Amino acid sequence: MSDREQTYDHTYDVVVVGTGAAGFATAMGAIDEGLSVLLVESTDKWGGSTAMSGGGMWMPDNPLMRRDRVGDSREEALTYLEATVGDAGPATDRARKEAFVDGVEDFVVTAEKHGMVFARAADYPDYYPERPGGKIGRAIEIEPHDSRKLGPWWGSLRSAVPLPAKTDDVWLLGRAWSTPSGFVRGAQLVFRALGGVVTGKRLVGIGNALATAFCKAVVIDGRAPMWLETPMDDLIVDDGRVTGITVTRDGRTERIRATRGVMLASGGFEANVEWRRKHHGIDGAPSGNPGNVGHPIEVAARAGAALDLMDDAWWGASIATVDGEPASFIVGERSMPFSLMVDAKGARFANESESYVDLGHHMLEHDKDGAYWLVFDARHGRRYLRMFAMDPRQKKAWAQAGITVKAPTLAGLADAMGVDPETFRATIERFNGFARTGVDGEFGRGNSAYDRYYGDPLVHPNPNLGPIEKGPFVAYRVVVGDLGTKGGVLTDAHARALRADGSIIEGLYAAGNCSASVMGRTYPGPGSTIGPAVVFGLRGARHMAAARA
Repeated sequence: MSDREQTYDHTYDVVVVGTGAAGFATAMGAIDEGLSVLLVESTDKWGGSTAMSGGGMWMPDNPLMRRDRVGDSREEALTYLEATVGDAGPATDRARKEAFVDGVEDFVVTAEKHGMVFARAADYPDYYPERPGGKIGRAIEIEPHDSRKLGPWWGSLRSAVPLPAKTDDVWLLGRAWSTPSGFVRGAQLVFRALGGVVTGKRLVGIGNALATAFCKAVVIDGRAPMWLETPMDDLIVDDGRVTGITVTRDGRTERIRATRGVMLASGGFEANVEWRRKHHGIDGAPSGNPGNVGHPIEVAARAGAALDLMDDAWWGASIATVDGEPASFIVGERSMPFSLMVDAKGARFANESESYVDLGHHMLEHDKDGAYWLVFDARHGRRYLRMFAMDPRQKKAWAQAGITVKAPTLAGLADAMGVDPETFRATIERFNGFARTGVDGEFGRGNSAYDRYYGDPLVHPNPNLGPIEKGPFVAYRVVVGDLGTKGGVLTDAHARALRADGSIIEGLYAAGNCSASVMGRTYPGPGSTIGPAVVFGLRGARHMAAARA
């Protein structure tokens, strides 16, 4: 049956599956092009992993850098991508790298046109700033946003938290009571929050800010319908071209026509334990959207789409939860002085301060099923805020489950952790020697500007190193966690879905974590998940607009 002969319940130019950054960027692009657009969301919460995230977008050579007269260029950005990402398969080919870099300005300018207000995370380094083309300050984020503008949509935002935090707040708040810069930033956050209350605003920050700003631009101002609890069941294909989708809505199947294209922007499959075991060999400890189970990826594969990077994820170290909630992802705390990380035997195995993806890969390579421990000297707890351990109820549950152990002596801590006491003693002794000299002779902790970003500038001679010698001591059991999976539909420079032979599946697009990442098996800088998601979402919308209906 041809598309003209099929019956549909609804018709739109563009249909977007998913309500995270990739989906909203696609919808915003469609609106900008004068196209009609529908967003469908499988769960009762919109915003996806974006709403739960730090909200940063890695955007090399972006307009905000040029306005601040900070040096960057297309050539440097591509040099850096080649030096970090390299060739990790077709998802990372040169054309896609160029498409990402070249699409940055269009996204920023278009989003600003639709009312979104950005700020630079000026102090945040690339994750390998010493490599060719590396820089500091390429990431951007949304300024704290008034969520009252969303009206009733606020009530269904995933992980809604009315706190107007920014990226550099997270960095500096960790040492709010130990350094002047941390104290000043803490005060600024308090006054920012109070200012919002006084002016009648409900300010939100980081991932909440990005999600709410998108919703305001697309759903409120752009008047694009967004249907919650409407999972996609399948694609509608006519003579090899995707012409729409079927969904389940209010208990019945509905057919939705997409005259220009369908964008899959539904997130990865981190919450699908069966797929995690199949593709990663572990159950997984995700910190992303619990609704990300991979069904749209499966549907695309049935339609002939090639998949890539299914064995990889945006890895990192996490504290596993005992109540089924998302795992507590660890970022800056492992870089602060007076801490170190050991394996099940009590030995160090990596640079604790390296990028979380690198640390996750090292954990997988070292012992993917083994126990790891993050060990803290008493000074760490007195000086620094542990962002991953803010909930008193969770901390109590961790202690009861043996995820957190304490002891007045290092020998007692080794016993509580169940590690080899002699190996642990020798590890501590060697590490303390490095801390006193300021040079980590084993793993180079503190050598990179990225490491030092999360360090304590008042600790010398190395801001990332402090001896483990003052009790009582505490250790947290750490597992391989992730911010989401990075494998999925293979796409081209316009976000079009590809078959294994490289041919295009007309009418089908993918962006975000349900597509194979242009970042390959690494993480070049802060926001390397969301940055490509929004760029390729917008590029897909631009291509749909140019296509013949």
